[in-house]
Order: sequence, then C-alpha cells, then structure tokens
Amino acid sequence: MAATRVMVVRPWTNNRHGDEIHGEKEDELLRQTTISEEAARVAMRELREDEAARTHCIGQMKDWIRKNKDLQNIRTDNNFLLRFLRSKKFSLPMAQTMLMKYLNLRQTFSHLLMDLDYLNGPVLELINNGYMFPSPVRDKYGRRVILYNAGPLDPHKYDCIAQAKVHMITYETLLEDEDNQVFGFHHIGDVKAGQAAHITMWSVTEIATVFKWGEQSVPMRHKEIHIINIPAPYKYVYDFCAGRLSQKIKERASVHTSLTSLLTKVDSSVLPKEWGGVIPMADMIESWKQELASKRETLLALDKMKLLDNTSILKKKAQPVEKARKGVEDISIMGSFRKLEVD
Repeated sequence: MAATRVMVVRPWTNNRHGDEIHGEKEDELLRQTTISEEAARVAMRELREDEAARTHCIGQMKDWIRKNKDLQNIRTDNNFLLRFLRSKKFSLPMAQTMLMKYLNLRQTFSHLLMDLDYLNGPVLELINNGYMFPSPVRDKYGRRVILYNAGPLDPHKYDCIAQAKVHMITYETLLEDEDNQVFGFHHIGDVKAGQAAHITMWSVTEIATVFKWGEQSVPMRHKEIHIINIPAPYKYVYDFCAGRLSQKIKERASVHTSLTSLLTKVDSSVLPKEWGGVIPMADMIESWKQELASKRETLLALDKMKLLDNTSILKKKAQPVEKARKGVEDISIMGSFRKLEVD
C-alpha cells in the first residue's frame, strides 16, 4: 500500500462535545480561521473561541511580547500564539505565563529540546524504526493519534537526548496544524519491549522535572492516553511519572494488559496493520516523514526565540521542583510505589 498523507477525520459525533453551534457566529468564525468546520465548532464550545476573542487576545499577546524586555525574537504569527491561548482557553495571563514557561523549558533543557532536526542521525533512526510517529488516520473526535513503541529504543545505542528530541519534534510539528491545537491529542504506547536499562537513560531528578514542567509548558491538549503491555520494571516508572502529572491527565490515562484490551477502547483504523489496523507501519512512517520535511525549517527557527530573564518563572516553579526532589528522595529511601491499576 502506498503511503498516504490524507488525515482522515472519523465520522463526527456530538454526544461528547454537546450540541452543534449554528448561525452567523459560526459562519463568521469559519471565515476568519484556517481551522476546519468541525474544529471551529469545538473551539467555540470548549475553548470559548470566537472572532472577538481571537482578535482581542492575539492583539494583546503581540503587544505584550513587543513591550516585554525579557522576550527576544518571539514568533508572533497567529498559529504560534493561538496554541498557547487555546491551551489556556483564551485566558491572557495564563497563556502569557505558559509561553514564558515554554521558553524556559527549552532553554533549561536545551540539550534535549533545541536543535530539533529530524535528519539528525540517531533521531532519524528512531523515527525510521518506528519508535514514535502519528497515525495518518484521526480518531472519531478528530484527534491525531500519536503511536509509541519501546522496541526500537535500544538503551545501549541511544541516549535520552535522541529520545527527547524525537518527542519534541513530533509535538512541535503537529502543533503547526491548528486543527490539532483545537482537537487535542490521543496517545497510544506499546512498552512490551521495555527494559530495566531504559530507566537508567535518565537521571531521576531530570525526568521528574521534565514531566512536571512539560505538562505546564508545552501547549498541547492531551485528551486520551492508552498504554499497553507494561513490563514489571516499567510499572514503577509509570507510577513515578504519573505522580508528576496533574490529576486531569492521570484520569485520562488507561493501562491495558494486552492489545485485545486496547481494542475495546480504540478504533482499530487508527492503528498500524501490525497492531490490528489497516495501514502498514512503514507506510505510516513514510507519510509522517513527509510532514516532518515540510516543517523542518520552522522547527529549527524556534531556536532564535529567547527568554532573557527567567527569574519570575523560577520563583513560581521553585516550590514544585522542591516537592519533586523530595519525592525522589522518598522513593529512594522507602522503595515503595502506589499499586498500578490496569484495565
């Protein structure tokens, strides 16, 4: 089967999102945006987004960036600013704070999150081998489905830098599509091939901080998470990482003991053929690489943006980081983890 670049939107249902919005307000919004009709409806219903909110908030964001001496070379195109506004449901103060946290995250972990070139040797190998890639088929709510497979991540060959870059390249590329900013993301990971050696790729403090800061800083709407085939060593990792995330995200995550269990919750059409779907994994990966190529220069240009003073961000994050460090100490001393619930 030839690789496809068509992003298939599953049949639209309203039982999850409420009644559709009709009339002049909807037509007006559709004329002013590049998002699809379905995404426009969801944006109005879930994010309080309409033309007035967009015009006002984008203008305020641009003015704030222009006047803020701590910000340098920040993108001011609508696509970039809207991802933060949408993530915070058009709360200007929260969107502004998230943008600064995003810049601080990138600079604090520059070895992991900058120079996002998918053509980098180890990064491209992981992509080619199917470590992480989105399905070209959207789920029934219009979301892109990001697929993860621990098998190709050889802990004796790759380090956490290559791993982190694959993740950030994927997320940044997908956020360039405004429909994805609105619909959010659906994650499915198979960690059957997980090894104890994977755990030692990261320092405990670093992975705890990246997980905690990442959720607060990267403007993604994580709507559904499914993890299958967790081996014994990974149960502790899952429990530890889940402890760094918000209650909202934890409630959206499900753990499955088998592919059969997963298929009771997920439409098989979004999965590669090797996981019970239709499209071969190799074709999905080739389709994804075409998307990556189209956004390569955009991602590399992100490194021009600078946060010149992160004092205010560090003050706000000081207490959560101390709690994370304390959590690491508790785990090292007590050696106990909460019981993992599985479907």
